[in-house]
Formats: sequence, structure tokens, C-alpha cells
Amino acid sequence: MKITIIGPGKMALALAKGLEKEHELTIVGRDGEKLLQFTEQLSKHAKTALLDKYEIDGQTVLLCVKPYALKDTSAHLKGKAKTLYSVLAGTDIASLKKAIKAEEYIRAMPNLSAEFFSSMTTLTGDKTKRDEAEQLFSSIGQTLWVESEKELDIATAIAGSGPAYLALVAEALADGGVKEGLKRSDAIKLVEGLFSGFSPLLKNNHPAIIKDAVMSPGGTTAAGYAALEEKSTRDAFIKAVQAAYNKTKK
Repeated sequence: MKITIIGPGKMALALAKGLEKEHELTIVGRDGEKLLQFTEQLSKHAKTALLDKYEIDGQTVLLCVKPYALKDTSAHLKGKAKTLYSVLAGTDIASLKKAIKAEEYIRAMPNLSAEFFSSMTTLTGDKTKRDEAEQLFSSIGQTLWVESEKELDIATAIAGSGPAYLALVAEALADGGVKEGLKRSDAIKLVEGLFSGFSPLLKNNHPAIIKDAVMSPGGTTAAGYAALEEKSTRDAFIKAVQAAYNKTKK
């Protein structure tokens, strides 16, 4: 399939690296030098084109610009795309339809792990494109199709923003180890191992079961868990998801 990626940023690069094996790519942007730097990071040759008066008629377009740049970007595009895939956070399909003409629309919300082909990407939009969308984005990790844009926006607050929340947890755990006397490098290595080993645990067990399996009566985990509960850590994370979701509606 021929795919046009508009916006040569970090997310676009991660997507391009996943898609280039099976698809013919064209990267579109404003700056020819940046386009060249972008394609040099790919293992296969990709075509490039400048944004001004770019013709999207009949193409599969992957829109990777910042949400605030939608209006300005769309002003440079001509024609009607076959399918428009958008990774713009908080930008609904109604807004996309006003800005860019296409036969079908899909919203996608990958996350930063796409760079390592480990993204959790949420998808929604025209159901006729569901299979194609899941196949495309499975090249950068796992996918989840949801039935509404509201669900996608909630998912954005979890899987899209989640790497920042988990980075906070990772940094705090490492800092705790350093405070008690561990070398920084050792603390970071322990946290890296913890995170890589936690994924298969979570895949096969409910979080509560994992907690109960680790927490012995009167033990070290129980003491640490109680300290977290005392600071309302669970409530803080729940409110973080709520705040991020509310931001998508503004």
C-alpha cells in the first residue's frame, strides 16, 4: 500500500519505521532539509514532498502534525484522500472532516513506545477500515479498537499520557532507592528490570491478584503499600486520568 505521512516528527518517524517494511511511503513536510534528515533515519528509501499545494486525492494519508497545526496544514492540501488516519490528540472526526476531505476517517492514539515497536495504540472511526487500521498500527505494537471517540479520548488519558505517569513512578522509585543508600545506576537498573518484568505479570493477572501475591502479612510490601495509601496515591492517578481526559474536550 502507498501511504502518505504528513508531518515529519517523532511519532511520524516511529510509524514510518514500522510501516516501511510492507508499504511505500511518502513523507510530506514544510522543510526539505528536515525531510531529508527524516528519511535518512529509515532503512528503506522513502519519497519526500513539500506540503505546499500537495495533492492527496485518492491517497491513504497518515496525519501526524500537532493539533494546533491542523488548520494551517489543511490549507495547503488539495483533493480528497481515500482514507485519513489522524494521530492528533483531542481532535474529533467532525473537526477533521471540516479541515481535510476524505472518503473515510480513522483516529489513532499511539504512544511514545512506538519508537521501539511497543506502542499501545487505540483506534476508532469508520468500521469499514477497522481491519486495515489494526493491521497498519500493529506494526508498531498492540492495538485496541473502541466504539466511540469518547472512549478513545479516555484511552488517550491512559495509554497516550501513561508513559509520563509511569516515568514519574520510575523516577520516584529510583530516587527512593538512592535515598536509602543505593547507587543511582543500580537503582535505575532495578527499576528497568521491574518494569520489563511487570508486563507479563499484568497480562496474565488482575492487578489486585499481583498485589496480594506480593504482599505478605506484616511484611515490607504491606508497609510500603500503606505509605502509598496514606498519601492517596490511587486517588491521585485516578484524578490524573480524569484531568487528561477533560483536557481532550477543550
